[in-house]
Amino acid sequence: MRISIWLIFFLYIAVIIASANSVNAETVTVITKQNAIRESCKFFSPIKATVHYNDVLEVISQSGEWYQVSFRGTQGCIHKTAVEKRSISLSKISGSGSQATSGEEVALAGKGFNPQVEAAYSRENPGLNFQAVNRVENYRVSENELINFIQSGKLNLE
Repeated sequence: MRISIWLIFFLYIAVIIASANSVNAETVTVITKQNAIRESCKFFSPIKATVHYNDVLEVISQSGEWYQVSFRGTQGCIHKTAVEKRSISLSKISGSGSQATSGEEVALAGKGFNPQVEAAYSRENPGLNFQAVNRVENYRVSENELINFIQSGKLNLE
């Protein structure tokens, strides 16, 4: 009987300590459109999870240019240039009615560029080729293609 009371007491204390640690955990917010949580703290290390703009990651530790993080049960590394320590939470914008804001729109607006700015710039510069810009924005290179390019060009990653 006495042992079970002490066991319950210690379990209760352990839960309180664990809760306090998770409340005070340091977090970072993803500031890129899309990025990877990697297996180890190196570029081109295998990807464990993909994160997107405004995702909040729990920081486990920091080593040089890399954060060791946890996101939805996955632990790994993300480079410090992909995250920041403050969080911006925008879920709706208003205009003629409320609509959801995409992560891409928030990222562009944060950089001072949104659909309204693009439309005004297009009107002021009718000779610019925005289709070429759209093609460049939509061009994707797989990680394997990029690694092959680096290796065949004998580029130094260090």
